[in-house]
Amino acid sequence: MVIEWKDHRDQRDESSSTLLGSVQTLLVTGPYLETYLNKVAWLAANVVQPPASCGITTHYDGRPGTVAASDQRAPLLDEKQFAVDQGPCLQTLRTGNVVDVPDLQVDDRWTRYREQALRLGVRCSLSFPLKNVDGQTVGALNMYGYDRPHAFDGIERRLAEMYVVQASTALGLAMRRTGEADVTAQLEQTLTSRTFIDQALGILMAKRSCDADEAFNVLRKRSQSTKLPLRDVAAELIAQVSGSAPIPSQPFEPRPAEHDPETSG
Repeated sequence: MVIEWKDHRDQRDESSSTLLGSVQTLLVTGPYLETYLNKVAWLAANVVQPPASCGITTHYDGRPGTVAASDQRAPLLDEKQFAVDQGPCLQTLRTGNVVDVPDLQVDDRWTRYREQALRLGVRCSLSFPLKNVDGQTVGALNMYGYDRPHAFDGIERRLAEMYVVQASTALGLAMRRTGEADVTAQLEQTLTSRTFIDQALGILMAKRSCDADEAFNVLRKRSQSTKLPLRDVAAELIAQVSGSAPIPSQPFEPRPAEHDPETSG
């Protein structure tokens, strides 16, 4: 499915409303929160052209993790932040505030993250908190732009805010429909899937001397040819290389927002 954004803002707004309606239907009729969140991430990434990257993160066993993404770049940037324990995504998770980085080249916050993100081509980013019905921050939707600074200004930001509402609504509706325990189990399975996929990508990148995008395409084609979920294809590859089945992560525990000790705003 391809969004054909028009120059006229009303046309783009109308296209977004139509797509959001289809995503809301997916939430009502579809059994998997993972599918819904990945769709929201894909839509958010396409508020600009060429598309940005979008990831949805939450906490897992006291650690942050990416549970949905529009492509393989967003989880990579999230991981850079997790590794150095700083960055806009983590600040949003910890404070529950929107974190706007209009131009990373002139932004001196999170110096350890900034250097790595610039090396990967990031020019700007925008992170929104995802909150449950009690107002607790349970995740963050993170958008990364590569082609120019200030990519998420004006109508782009307004459209992104629409998708944040959808992602937050998804969590709230899912919790009311299936119960918080079931949602927790779905998020746990989603993060485990991403862990398996990331491990499999690392294996393929090492074996084929390729980048993450090419490795992901290999996994995707294997999934399509075997009609197996991407998670199962990744787990199969890990088992072939290691000689044993991959081990799932620890139980999922959402964390409340907290003060970011390094910076604020």
